[in-house]
Amino acid sequence: MPTATLHRLAATLLAAAALHAAAQAQPVGADPTPLAVTEVAPGVHVHAGRVEDWMPGNGGDVANLGFVVGSRCVAVIDTGGTPQLGARWRAAIERVTRLPICFVFDTHAHPDHVLGNSAFAGPGTRFVASANFNAAMSARAPYFLRALERDFGVSMAPDAVVYPTLAVEAAQDPTQDATQEFDLGDRVLVAQAWPTAHTNNDLTVYDRKTRTLFASDLLFVQHIPVVDGNVRGWLRALPRLARIDAALVVPGHGPTRSGGPDAWKPQQEYLEALQRETRAALKSGKTLSQAVDSVALEAASHWQLAERFHRRNVTAAFAELEWED
Repeated sequence: MPTATLHRLAATLLAAAALHAAAQAQPVGADPTPLAVTEVAPGVHVHAGRVEDWMPGNGGDVANLGFVVGSRCVAVIDTGGTPQLGARWRAAIERVTRLPICFVFDTHAHPDHVLGNSAFAGPGTRFVASANFNAAMSARAPYFLRALERDFGVSMAPDAVVYPTLAVEAAQDPTQDATQEFDLGDRVLVAQAWPTAHTNNDLTVYDRKTRTLFASDLLFVQHIPVVDGNVRGWLRALPRLARIDAALVVPGHGPTRSGGPDAWKPQQEYLEALQRETRAALKSGKTLSQAVDSVALEAASHWQLAERFHRRNVTAAFAELEWED
């Protein structure tokens, strides 16, 4: 090949490589695309995550996220499943209001809800969670970061994980409420930490002004409930959650619902079947392997992602109930 042709080819390849590099780098420097947001009540905004598992195909965008606007500042409820998603969530909030973000509520230590925290870190923002959150997050952070890198191709240093500094304690008596109030200016949010239910660090956020309850993963809609805590504790919490004077309930996954007992009924029926049939399996001497192949299959069939999470739920219930009094 003539030298001039080689030079032209080399120049073409270099230009193509430069264009490719620029295209790859563009999302980092460009403004992130804001997430879609719906105002479900005056000043209360929700981004609906997909009813899917946390995975690269959906960018980790599977949890419902919220923000509430006061006259003085904004509160954010959960931040999304990756740092990039957190940046898109912040862009969505800033499209609606330029008021400062004063509080970020982490509803529990699962990656799809809180790995976007770093997008909100700053001197004027305080992170709030259950008093049990930091220990749970610290224990799981290495796994979450490995999953981010392995599955999403996102590298995140351990010191980039943002831990809350304001802790809400759960009541020692599981029949009592322990709450903490947060004033956004003409709007008060009530945060409540719960005894072990979906996890051991669940937190709800209630907006008094619009009677909107951010239940997070204490309520699943369409997406099968996931037991990472305690079936008995979750069932004890459900009647108390249903009694909260909520006009709207924002679940952790699935569409927002009107308040009242009906919002909680499908989940309660599934968890009751899981508990009842697991106890029956244990009483009849079934092994864990036999239980996961038979327990609450009909109850699970009404839910999306049952094939992904139901067997895991049976395993958790079996371990919890095997030695109950």
